[in-house]
Amino acid sequence: MATTTQIPAAPAPATVRPKRRWGATVFGLVILAVMLFPLYWMINTALQPDASLVDVGPVPTGVDFSGFTSAITEQGGNLLTSLAVALGAVAICLAVAAPAAYGLAQFKLRGSKTIVFGTLITQMVPGIVIANALYSAYVDLGLVNSYFGLMLADASLGIPFAIVLMRSFMVSIPREVIEAAEVDGAGRIRTFVQVVLPMSRNSLITAGLFSFLYAWSDFMFALTLNTTDEVKPITLGIYQYIGAHVGDWGSVMAASVLSAVPAAVLLVLSQKYIAAGITGGSVK
Repeated sequence: MATTTQIPAAPAPATVRPKRRWGATVFGLVILAVMLFPLYWMINTALQPDASLVDVGPVPTGVDFSGFTSAITEQGGNLLTSLAVALGAVAICLAVAAPAAYGLAQFKLRGSKTIVFGTLITQMVPGIVIANALYSAYVDLGLVNSYFGLMLADASLGIPFAIVLMRSFMVSIPREVIEAAEVDGAGRIRTFVQVVLPMSRNSLITAGLFSFLYAWSDFMFALTLNTTDEVKPITLGIYQYIGAHVGDWGSVMAASVLSAVPAAVLLVLSQKYIAAGITGGSVK
């Protein structure tokens, strides 16, 4: 008579609880607090416009928006100038960088790697060197003290980064997709506009955002290429504002807070596109 041996069932695996890394969390919060402290102190000083710089308390005892009112009155036009120049710089940057990135990514151009390497090298040139060279050329071309001239100069800050970023993304676009569009009768320009650009949305948004930040925070070109008050971005306005009203730190800090709002809003709204645009070309 055959006997059957019953194998005992294996015990259920114990539930492994993730370790709570409180130390890393606390360390991260401390680093975040250190990084955000300048922003907090700007807001704190802006809400205490009547106090001198050394008498500002760590916590505002009352809310006084007179500093913001003064900043909007005196620097509102400069904020609009910075916005116009930054948006124009973004348009110029993407109009130049997107076709260049597409050509370097999809066309078998001789020396394309050398061109990409040269594009990276241009980002190592100090801004003051470029500003001095541009001033001589701008005088001959009549672009000094002009919106378009400042847009071109600020766009040059973002074009190299935009080309490298969008090229790394467009390289990962399957060649079959482009060939299918060409088989359907689309030319190179139509394929680029209707197929490649929609697929490269994340990289376009990322490149445009960084170009906007470069132009919004530019000070060197604004100071070098403008000799009058006709075109005065907010960075140059705050610089001259401190020189003229060095005792009114409440208004100075209020203007600084207002100048940080557009960049902060754009970063919050487009953070998911930035993450996808930067990592999109890393995996093919």
